[in-house]
Amino acid sequence: METLVCEGLSKDYGKLRALDRVDLRLEEGKIVGLLGPNGSGKTTLIKLAARLLVPSEGNVTICGEVPSEKTKAIVSYLPDRNFLPEYMNGEELVAMYKDFFADFDENRAYEMLGSLDIDLKMPLRKMSKGTKEKVQLILTMSRKAKLYLLDEPIAGVDPAARDYILRTIISNYDENATVLISTHLIADVENVLDEAIFLKQGRVILHKSVDEIKESTGQSVDEYFREVFAC
Repeated sequence: METLVCEGLSKDYGKLRALDRVDLRLEEGKIVGLLGPNGSGKTTLIKLAARLLVPSEGNVTICGEVPSEKTKAIVSYLPDRNFLPEYMNGEELVAMYKDFFADFDENRAYEMLGSLDIDLKMPLRKMSKGTKEKVQLILTMSRKAKLYLLDEPIAGVDPAARDYILRTIISNYDENATVLISTHLIADVENVLDEAIFLKQGRVILHKSVDEIKESTGQSVDEYFREVFAC
């Protein structure tokens, strides 16, 4: 089954075309890397799928539905910046997610938070940047969603935190779901990816399985990415 479908999808910000006639079809059960340099349109594409933006042209569907309140119930979105109330602690954040999302697995969230020895009474504002990133990801991945949209989940955290974040992603998504990870840190994520999408100036210039890329180029995804996007 196709989870995310884009057909001629474009987004303009005034005279700037951030996304240009994108055609994509993502199947369930896949972890897909949305790869490109800064300004390539990654966040715009994710925000269109999350219903935070409206297309200028074309359309996007989630499990056959145009983004709406209905699709928000099956899409779990992690923005590229902190979005949680800084005054809330771990217990309060879990309770908030439980109230907001019918598919939120409270036990899964507490299990992952416990594995990190996070003080659930500590307000978010007192946590380190890396710990905040982990808490946000845990809450996002504790939903039993059909589509996970993760915008730069490993940017700005240390290598050890990146390893934890990637392990959390691959071990906590349903086999019938799709995970779309936006990043420019290719080497850190390519080992968990099934497919890779290269975005350049708002256009999809490649969409293949990781195995196909390696076999056809004789390079890792990171090496091929560096070649394609060389200055």
